[in-house]
Amino acid sequence: MLAVAYRYLNRRERTEAEMRTHLARAGIEQKDGEKAIATLVDQGYLDDARFVRLFVQDKRELEEWGSDRIRQALLARGVGAYLVDEALAKQDSDGEIERALSLLRRRFPSLAGDRRERERALGVLLRKGYDTDLALEAIAIHTAF
Repeated sequence: MLAVAYRYLNRRERTEAEMRTHLARAGIEQKDGEKAIATLVDQGYLDDARFVRLFVQDKRELEEWGSDRIRQALLARGVGAYLVDEALAKQDSDGEIERALSLLRRRFPSLAGDRRERERALGVLLRKGYDTDLALEAIAIHTAF
């Protein structure tokens, strides 16, 4: 049972919920699965707080995701809402607007005067998970330059 869990952790960090689902699919009884999860947590191999911290950092820096998309992805992975809110609260809103501006500068070098391009830029930011108000503010700042 632990061998199955260790192999599942071999590729990347996992959440407790992901491990629970994997063990159930592998045919391991719930009681035994919970024991395995408790062992992995005690050994430090399974840590939802660490998973959330690394996930937020990776998605912000590598994929330029906004808070809304990160929150949605973490909740879908079974992470507790309190951990998600705590991790996202540590991120400053100034940093988020800077990331949105960086994305706009790279994808849309010039937005001045072109309504269609501004709408496309808004769509890109919203799909990346940026809040509507923040996306509009970033577009306004980018257009002003």
